[in-house]
Amino acid sequence: MEIIKLDLKKAVKAIKEGMVLVCPTDTVYGLVCDAGDKKAVEGLYKIKKRPKNKPIPVFVSNIKMAQSIAMIDSKQEKYLKKIWPGPLTAVLKEKNNKGAIGIRIPNHQWLLHLVEQLNGPLAETSANISGSPALTKINDVLVQFRGQENQPDLVIDGGDLPSSKPSTVVDLRFSPPKILRP
Repeated sequence: MEIIKLDLKKAVKAIKEGMVLVCPTDTVYGLVCDAGDKKAVEGLYKIKKRPKNKPIPVFVSNIKMAQSIAMIDSKQEKYLKKIWPGPLTAVLKEKNNKGAIGIRIPNHQWLLHLVEQLNGPLAETSANISGSPALTKINDVLVQFRGQENQPDLVIDGGDLPSSKPSTVVDLRFSPPKILRP
């Protein structure tokens, strides 16, 4: 588990190589990898010890990228443009009728630049073992993964984040929308 400061070039290279990273977000520290890399996503599940039946949301850099993977009608688009970027994960109908997908545009410049550089969605979840609290202090993240069988490949140390909770999750497939996690 290598630890580095905010290094966009190195983070892009690591994700392109199929690695799973810990990085700061606008809410809590997150685990991220290329959403299109099945092996990397599988690794993310193992590191987090997350049940396979619990889907992993994605970060995108803009509405256009969100529309490339989800069905977004004009009413949903108008709503999303008001609340993104920010701490809200929208559950939408996935393209090609595959089911649902959680999508978020984070309000974190470094992370947005990372997604833009990769030009594709990042699978993302909070950087904690499933069932444990989400973390904002870098040392807490490091301690939690130390000694674990499956560890992140690279940790991007963005310092301690302000105290925060994970994003709100709203299912926009319903009218009115359903809040799944406040």
